[in-house]
Amino acid sequence: MSGPLAREGIHRIKGHMLVETIADLPPVSIALNSNESAFGPSPHAVAAARAAVTGIERYYEAPHRTLAPAIAQRYGLDETRIAIGQGSDDLLARLARAYLPAGSEMLRSVNGYLKAPNYAHANDAIPIAAADRNFQPSVDAMLAALSDRTSMVYIANPENPAGSYLSGREIRRLHAALPDHVLLVLDCAYEDYADAPDYEPGRKLVEAADNVVMARTFSKIFGLAGARIGWMYGTPSMVDMVNRIGSTFPVSSPSIAAAVAALADRAHTDHVRRETIRQRHRVSRCLAGLGLKVYPSQTNFLLMKFPDPAFTAEAACDFLRRRGIALRRFAAPAYADCVRITLGRESELNAAIRALAAFLERETDV
Repeated sequence: MSGPLAREGIHRIKGHMLVETIADLPPVSIALNSNESAFGPSPHAVAAARAAVTGIERYYEAPHRTLAPAIAQRYGLDETRIAIGQGSDDLLARLARAYLPAGSEMLRSVNGYLKAPNYAHANDAIPIAAADRNFQPSVDAMLAALSDRTSMVYIANPENPAGSYLSGREIRRLHAALPDHVLLVLDCAYEDYADAPDYEPGRKLVEAADNVVMARTFSKIFGLAGARIGWMYGTPSMVDMVNRIGSTFPVSSPSIAAAVAALADRAHTDHVRRETIRQRHRVSRCLAGLGLKVYPSQTNFLLMKFPDPAFTAEAACDFLRRRGIALRRFAAPAYADCVRITLGRESELNAAIRALAAFLERETDV
């Protein structure tokens, strides 16, 4: 059969999350599988989005003129360095289109964000995976994998799905070894949850160098995953490049209104951050008490490993899913024995812990 042919690299794109194949499952009553905020958005954001629906028959022109100043004010940034997109995923894809020529290489940590290779494949570029240490990105391994064809180095900091991070010192060591023409992309979707003393916000390196860009999202701590809105922070030239290849009217008016209101409600995000960090410590202890290996996290989720072959990760997810509780597994072989759980409301987390205890045939005090 003849017809138009897509780019060769697109055929190499694969799903990175496992899809349920069990028939006759009950509806999901506790969703802990996607890294959304179980605490929801600010009530002010909801009210603003509802009010904006009254003008939804109109395109929202130049959303950066409204949202970029609000982002700049919240984080102390230069608004001329901010671009707006349909989630950070849209902006990461645009950065790849702009800065990853066909045949060039995008370097990443082998078990980092599992969708990252797709940005390279979509542009007929080559994703190169550097070895890690127990899901912790290795700067030494990434530097050893650099080549004359490297155009982009991508790293999520903190990482997904392991929740690991690199210190500001390590990120700067990585950057210092890169040639000026190589773009360092810092995906900082989970930055608002990081509390490690040596973690450094991505903006600092962006402001110190011309070959660094940071991507952020409203889908996590702001609770606006369904609004599909994100932003990036880079040089004015990078902002110009990604704007040139974006949609004409990239974001809806309710999304812009919700994002502006969410930025202004610090009390809400402060509460979400405090509660998430509290649950991160508490749930880590509970899961470890069940005999599971829990990886240290700087995010709003935990990755756990099932070390006993009699109680597999797949069977655990099936057991919980039949009880209406959804967790997340991944297609990458390195994560075959692992399950990720999103942190949220204590009652829902307790229900998941009790179900895991029942699956493992162990006792829990929650």
